[in-house]
Amino acid sequence: MSTSVVLLALFAAVLHASWNAFLRSGADRFWMMTVMNLAVTVAAIPVALIFPMPVTDAWPYIIGSSLFQVAYGLLLVAAYRHGELGQVYPIIRGSAPLLVTVGSFFLMGEVLQFLAMLGVLCIALGIMTLALGKARASGTSMLFALATGVAIAGYSTFDAIGIRVAGERVAYIAWVFILPGILLSAAYMAMRGPLHIDIRSPETRKAIGGGMVSLLSYGTVLVAYSLAPAGPVSALRETSVVFAALIGWKFLGERLTPRRILACIVVAAGAILIGVS
Repeated sequence: MSTSVVLLALFAAVLHASWNAFLRSGADRFWMMTVMNLAVTVAAIPVALIFPMPVTDAWPYIIGSSLFQVAYGLLLVAAYRHGELGQVYPIIRGSAPLLVTVGSFFLMGEVLQFLAMLGVLCIALGIMTLALGKARASGTSMLFALATGVAIAGYSTFDAIGIRVAGERVAYIAWVFILPGILLSAAYMAMRGPLHIDIRSPETRKAIGGGMVSLLSYGTVLVAYSLAPAGPVSALRETSVVFAALIGWKFLGERLTPRRILACIVVAAGAILIGVS
């Protein structure tokens, strides 16, 4: 894998950890997550209008992915309500490849290669380290984080299949960005009433900025996917758990203990091993 692809994947990792920090630092995380997704929706609409619509066979995957993304947003908000960025984020990012790998073994009989098995053990060890000890994550935050990992595995599976049958990949990606913002806004209004957005408010600008960072993060990953195999790129992206711990320490006032640093590194190493296997 070339140096440029490695740098792209690491850049995407930093961006992904950064927009999660935007969300974690928000006063009203549900509102912020909704506005972030709505900002991405608005940015994706012109792209969807330029390209042909995805073929009919792709729409079940677009809808399925969008529903999982809405579940992801709601669960992520709940996870950050009960836990710190440096604790919750590694569990979320580490559990997704862990769940996909283990699920493939039990549901489809896929035999784990040695590196994948080692990666599963690393992630399990890292998560256990975050779950135990004096500065451990709470049981509630861990449950929400693991459920968020399930949602990630869900929309990743739908997208992995859907983008292959979509005909026009850019159009598929645009609609996968558009629908979650609409659905999450509908969920917000159903639960809380009207969605008030004051463009002059610092919180609104922070939310829009977070949405654009998340959009740039995913776009960077797509560029890297076009230049190298998806597995190693996705694995390198999971180093974002280390960046999340550093961002939480530097900007959110979270404690950065040697135990937490070690756990983050072990989780990232496990994700990388699963990706390259």
